[in-house]
Amino acid sequence: MSERLVVIGNGMAGVRTVEEIISRDPERYEVTIIGKEEYPNYNRIMLSNVLQKKMTVDEIITNPYDWYEENNIALINHDPAVGIDPQGKSVTTESGVRIPYDKLIMATGSHPFILPIPGADKEGVVAFRTIDDTAAMLEAAAKYKKAVVIGGGLLGLEAAKGLQEQGMDVTVVHLAKWLMETQLDEKAGKLLQMELEEQGLKFLMEHATQEILGETRVSGLRFSNETEIETDLVVMSIGIRPAVELAREIGLTVNRGIVVSDFMETSEPDIYSVGECAEHQGVCYGLVAPLFEQGKVLADLLTGKEAKPYQGSTTFTSLKVSGADLYSAGNILNTEDMDSIEAYDSSTKKYKKIFLKDGKIQGIVLYGDTDDGSRYYNMMKKGQPVEDLQSIAVLQAIGEGAGLGDDVLSWEDDETVCGCNGVAKGDILRAIREKGLTSVAEVGKVTKAGTSCGKCKPQVQTLLESELGDAVTTASGICPCTDLNRDQVVTQIYAKHLTSTKEVFEALDWRNEEGCSKCRPAVNFYLNVAWPLEHEDERESRVVNERMHANIQKDGTFSVIPRMRGGQTTPQQLIKLAQVAEKYHVPLVKVTGSQRIGLYGVKKADLPKMWEELDMVSAQAYGKVFRSVKTCVGKSFCRFGTQDTMGLGVKLEERFEYIDTPHKFKVGVSGCPRSCVESAVKDFGIIGVENGFQIMIGGNGGTDLVEAQLLTTAETEEEVIDICGAMLQYYRETGVYGERTAPWIERMGFENVKTVLLDAEKRKDLWEGLNKATEAKGRKDPWGPITKDVDLREKMYTIENPELVGGR
Repeated sequence: MSERLVVIGNGMAGVRTVEEIISRDPERYEVTIIGKEEYPNYNRIMLSNVLQKKMTVDEIITNPYDWYEENNIALINHDPAVGIDPQGKSVTTESGVRIPYDKLIMATGSHPFILPIPGADKEGVVAFRTIDDTAAMLEAAAKYKKAVVIGGGLLGLEAAKGLQEQGMDVTVVHLAKWLMETQLDEKAGKLLQMELEEQGLKFLMEHATQEILGETRVSGLRFSNETEIETDLVVMSIGIRPAVELAREIGLTVNRGIVVSDFMETSEPDIYSVGECAEHQGVCYGLVAPLFEQGKVLADLLTGKEAKPYQGSTTFTSLKVSGADLYSAGNILNTEDMDSIEAYDSSTKKYKKIFLKDGKIQGIVLYGDTDDGSRYYNMMKKGQPVEDLQSIAVLQAIGEGAGLGDDVLSWEDDETVCGCNGVAKGDILRAIREKGLTSVAEVGKVTKAGTSCGKCKPQVQTLLESELGDAVTTASGICPCTDLNRDQVVTQIYAKHLTSTKEVFEALDWRNEEGCSKCRPAVNFYLNVAWPLEHEDERESRVVNERMHANIQKDGTFSVIPRMRGGQTTPQQLIKLAQVAEKYHVPLVKVTGSQRIGLYGVKKADLPKMWEELDMVSAQAYGKVFRSVKTCVGKSFCRFGTQDTMGLGVKLEERFEYIDTPHKFKVGVSGCPRSCVESAVKDFGIIGVENGFQIMIGGNGGTDLVEAQLLTTAETEEEVIDICGAMLQYYRETGVYGERTAPWIERMGFENVKTVLLDAEKRKDLWEGLNKATEAKGRKDPWGPITKDVDLREKMYTIENPELVGGR
């Protein structure tokens, strides 16, 4: 017969412990969960998104009622536990229900701290802790105009921003000198305040609230300096207190929280505690990651597994407010005996400070650019020496956007990707491989990665892409962040003149205010097409290969493939390639399928120096762009050749290279109908014949083989280039990000595409848009800021066709 397990608390810590137990031994216990609220288990971290109306209550439910039924769990909710009998081993609820237990887990959580001041019990004074609190705040925002949030910590700021977005005039009252003083140093706290003030929030710093004014409902606040402020709503967000009343009543050892051992045992046999109510080695944790770590230890213990003792947690914090990216981890307060590396870019308001002791990271503060947060966090957790983390490395990292998304593939399998849920890279990869997962949502369901704060979803997507390639993406190009399809998004970009991804996400009510790794590249592309001269291409929105300007391989190394227009090279280039390959111990030098020479197995750190020494530009074999042109030798050498294929191939590359497209765009130029370069399976295929060039479009030589369709026969090279440019722009303007030309033509209709491309006036109109895109490329670095070395940058950006890229 199964043992009876009772859990007091239907929150994140208690239910996660039950999930861990079920995953280890689903038949071990007959489980009953007792909850105070009327809802099933939900993600409390996402309440700020509900307040900001970016998510609904249903969307933050982690375990719906069906989950309890499927796992034979008895849920008693909206009926809190009010008594425990340790001798008789039973729990009594408020309604008088008595539940016997063999093992009891106390996951009672915490209470919001309410200032003990006159007026704290008035109508219109609320906490920000539960779904009901959030509903009360939204109801008040619909009726009233002014709100005060007492507390400038994480939740207080998220509450303030949410109320402001509902139209309220919001003031944050904070006792300390700067915001989030327990997670941020003064510099980062002041930067955060400046950003939020620019967004419209008001602040009263170093103010102590003395009294809440009003008759039955709040009308204002009075401070200790005798000043006052009017308000219709007061949100208390100044901390939490562990809920230990039941534990204290039955004589458990209680300090601030319920005292537990390294195995989450209380002072009473068969009673355990996890979560915010538990105190381990003098510490009570209020963040989700430690609660989940505790749950895993207890699950091992209760299922007879070899349990590793809980050793405490290294915590981190991030803020879910648009435009205010911050990350804090470890010890950033008691730093007198530590060294520090600090970098600040005043032009972009990006700030980084790393605290070090004995060559190891002890604390992290990042503001404005948090991409490196998880990388530093993993180094800190593992106690990894950081001799190579010099000041210049931190300075160079600011603004480069190279952060975690670039590095996650080269991490060790035991490094943490999802800090909230303690999910390592290896856990995610094993789940993808063993269970055939193809989406971030599926990975989250199996591993929990990305299901709490959601910050790690881009890294999960990167791991999926590394395992599955194109199979992980969908043709829609838009993701669960929005219900809008491609056409609706593009229409609004034009109608509202939106010129950045941030503007798109805000104006179109994106659920995730920062987007995700699917929609960011798509929206960035649509903006490039819509406003080529206004939109600043966002390197951080590009996929990892495009940011690194090299294809990442399965072992975390890269392939370097220089551009060889038309497949042609010179003895001098070959000598350089050989010298560089030998100098950097490149394990594989190979002729690629696109008639280029690739260097495979290159270390990330060697990329800038290798490009400098090669003095060549990238073939962009990694990008959703106009790719290199594959050619045969043509009539210059072949006895069957009818046209100068190599010359035409070079002209096409010089004219269209670096132009973004919805997906890769491949071209083949064959000198005769023998088609040695397989022109019939290219996006734009050209076959030389006696009277000109046959043009075929929409071919695909990939896993879904599609034969190109004959468009027309052009008489001259100029006509071929004209039609190719028009097709590129038509594809850019109407294609869905991630959609190849074959499905694009099927969707648009071949006859329709043919009509457009063979109409001289329509081609002229399309070329106007293409010329703007070319002009924009000429104004911008085609590769982005790979290095701060100016001389190296100039060499890396050297292009043989100066009129194409503004003479660079």
